Amino acid sequence: MQSVQSVRAVLIDIDGVLTVSWKPLPGAVEALRRIRAAGLGVALVTNTTSRTRASIAETLSGAGFDVRAEDVLTAPSVTAAHLAEHFPGARCALLNSGDIAEDLGDVTLIDCADGDPEVVVFGGAGPEFDYASLNRAFGFVKRGARLVAMHRNLYWRTDAGLQLDSGAFLVGLEQAARVEAEVTGKPSRAFFEAALARLGVDAGQALMVGDDVESDVLAAQRAGLTGVLVRTGKFQQETLEGASGTPDHVLDSFADLPALLELGQDSGS
Repeated sequence: MQSVQSVRAVLIDIDGVLTVSWKPLPGAVEALRRIRAAGLGVALVTNTTSRTRASIAETLSGAGFDVRAEDVLTAPSVTAAHLAEHFPGARCALLNSGDIAEDLGDVTLIDCADGDPEVVVFGGAGPEFDYASLNRAFGFVKRGARLVAMHRNLYWRTDAGLQLDSGAFLVGLEQAARVEAEVTGKPSRAFFEAALARLGVDAGQALMVGDDVESDVLAAQRAGLTGVLVRTGKFQQETLEGASGTPDHVLDSFADLPALLELGQDSGS
């Protein structure tokens, strides 16, 4: 763990940290303002797969956050870069809830009726994750398609409570097809490295704030960042107690981060 005095940039999960169902959590808007006013770099790193970077930035800005599209790094945008590097020109079948085509750039997406894809891409869960779609994906993978997952989150929190996410289905597909997905979003090291590169800082100069102890916090710590777990969003005490490691810091909410970073109350003045 690095001293918070060495922190030059903050990586922040969105859902469950800044917002729940896109509504700001108490104190989050002001906390982000103070962090920016202190001159720290900011990257919003999210496994959200239902919206594009531009849509996310627009929604957060409308809620009062000082956020621009270039501040947002999504699992779909990192997945697009991964596919371009490792599977250039590949025919891809996307299983996802939400329109993210804008962030996928030049990825070649095909209709399943047009033949077998070379890559099956798992996004975020929703009504599209029905038996027929999952069974088609199973068939594609068994016939040789590679399996790429934007994340392996088991669930997330909405204003209606905890909801299943695609990781719950991904585990079953991996077991049935006897394969292991290539994961591009959190908790992959490449995701954190992409955010650090964008901010121009080393891992030892950055801090990651999240509500998922494994995918957000411990994964960031394994990549060399300081990890901060917040007790909001999907946080559950039993999950923390059964985690594979110990977070560097645990805060009640993102609103407490400026105090941890020892930012004065008047840092924005």
